[in-house]
Amino acid sequence: MAKVPVQFTLNGAEKAEFIDSGTTLLHALRDKIGDTSPKGGCHQGTCGACSVIIDGELRLSCLTLAETCSGAAITTTSGLSEGGVLHPLQRAFLDVFATQCGFCTPGMIMAAKVLLDHTPNPSRDEVVEALSGNICRCTGYEPIIQAVLTAARSNSQNAA
Repeated sequence: MAKVPVQFTLNGAEKAEFIDSGTTLLHALRDKIGDTSPKGGCHQGTCGACSVIIDGELRLSCLTLAETCSGAAITTTSGLSEGGVLHPLQRAFLDVFATQCGFCTPGMIMAAKVLLDHTPNPSRDEVVEALSGNICRCTGYEPIIQAVLTAARSNSQNAA
């Protein structure tokens, strides 16, 4: 299989790799680069566990070819904390016990981050809609929704 060069910014750091043509971004991140925060759930684009942010937009890394990401800025949950301080969404997920097995958590956090980046003070319905592409088999969703709303309130209080 032909190797193709791919260069992008991952969580603020420049990355350059030779990957097999046709490799998904999920496999490039996990197997070549070592960022295991995106999870491979369904590998069909239906569960959301592999969600990452590419140039500000939520994308499913299991359906995105790594070679299409050259020049892009990619963010995973590994890149959200700064200096050992958790991102407000990560903190809120911990504070309101929004994780159980934790498998869906990276995708949920990334979907919530995109929502809060575009809509800093979302309604409950907007949170539900933003998370609708992510499947959780453990929590019943209510703690996750509450975590996102808590993070939004925290962000608005910090901005005031």
